[in-house]
Amino acid sequence: MIHIRKIAVNLIISLLLVFSVTNLEVDSKTINEADTELLDTLKYALIGSLYEPIDKAIKEIYKGDINAPEGLTWAIYDTEITKIKQTNGIGGFYEVTFKVYPYYRAHNSYGEDEVVVNTKGELVSFRHLKTYPQ
Repeated sequence: MIHIRKIAVNLIISLLLVFSVTNLEVDSKTINEADTELLDTLKYALIGSLYEPIDKAIKEIYKGDINAPEGLTWAIYDTEITKIKQTNGIGGFYEVTFKVYPYYRAHNSYGEDEVVVNTKGELVSFRHLKTYPQ
């Protein structure tokens, strides 16, 4: 049993050395399986991945608004990214500022809001910008 382990360990070490010495180059290409161009797909993916904190902010903004229509919601495709701030080095965390346009029923606009979320999925800040008359 010990003999087989030695052979396995030696084989793994040999393979690692061979692969590190040969310096293989690997080309990778992003496969975009969406109905949008890659940049838009990435934008929607980012917004969608941060849906919960953005939704939390919108609910908080309008919870005290007695005129807010029932069923007020927002759409990923209608949300803008207005700023991306690097908070701690390349590849670290970021704060993303969104402009969100809440609507009701058949996409009747009700307002504009700014929501800042970090890439840890935490709500950083939010503020109401404008209410549209009904």
